[in-house]
Amino acid sequence: MQADDVVRWGVLATGKIAHTFATDLRLVQGSRLAAVASRSLESAQRFALEHATEDHTPLAYGSYAELAADPDVDVVYVASPHALHLEHVRMLLEAGKPVLCEKPVTLNAAQAEELIDLARERGLFFMEAMWMACHPLVRHVRERVLAGDFGTPTQLVADLGWLVDLPPTDRMFAPELGGGALLDMGVYVLTFAQLFLGEPEQLGATAVLDEHGIDLNTAIVGRYPGGAVAALTTTMTGHSPRTATIATDLGLLEFPGPFHHPSQVIWTSYEGGRPQQPVKIDPPQPVVGAGYGNEAREVVRCLRAGELESPMVPHAQTLAVMRQLDELRGQLGIVYPGE
Repeated sequence: MQADDVVRWGVLATGKIAHTFATDLRLVQGSRLAAVASRSLESAQRFALEHATEDHTPLAYGSYAELAADPDVDVVYVASPHALHLEHVRMLLEAGKPVLCEKPVTLNAAQAEELIDLARERGLFFMEAMWMACHPLVRHVRERVLAGDFGTPTQLVADLGWLVDLPPTDRMFAPELGGGALLDMGVYVLTFAQLFLGEPEQLGATAVLDEHGIDLNTAIVGRYPGGAVAALTTTMTGHSPRTATIATDLGLLEFPGPFHHPSQVIWTSYEGGRPQQPVKIDPPQPVVGAGYGNEAREVVRCLRAGELESPMVPHAQTLAVMRQLDELRGQLGIVYPGE
């Protein structure tokens, strides 16, 4: 692509997260929603009308194959349930489309490896939609932590959960769709720990499973390079704080809830064992919309630069976290149909 080309986006599936992404996409310079596809043409048409602009209405398709075949779509955002990502992303890559795929990128690491290998084989851009890793404040604090500005991290605590008050038929409770807290929420806390502490040396977990074998409440402990430890929790059954902290030998970093897209981070240094005046750290660059716009902007940058993966969400990071999820599911006895 040329540096000034408008990137024409397709959206596959029309659920809640797809609406949020499409809303943010309006704010991403050089981007346009070109087409949307759903299993239902009526759903795609409603989505297209909701996200139309004064001078443009996206095309609506009643099948994903039609979206994959559209020559006027430059990249596709996949927002279907993660159990369907392998099928949908494979179809798009085989049709020659670069892909931004919602997290977790697949059900397991073997599927993720297959898609990454296929993208590399086809010379196509492929990225997991881990918007937290593209958030300006998360990136800024991570860079400073890695540079040693806050001392040496010794302990990380992160929680993500909420009460999932939905019918038992919802995808969150469906084993065949990869239901459970671990894949939907655990992917965030594990990625957060990976971003700030590196790849774990040891992981362990305990969980409460329902009668269908999906996890409702999960607690993870990890040991990381340099002697750091992490305590990570997820839940579908209660109103958890959704906060994170990183303790260092010089002080404490606090990420108020929701930690995965914070409005600010608070640093409290200690001198002689006494806490000093807390310092607020604000985003160094604007957050685009709800934050999904930042990952879309990174995709646009990569496409224009001819990059096949993003340094913000590299393939190695995606695979590392997928392997961690596999390991934890093995410990907990969580197996999805077809595995």
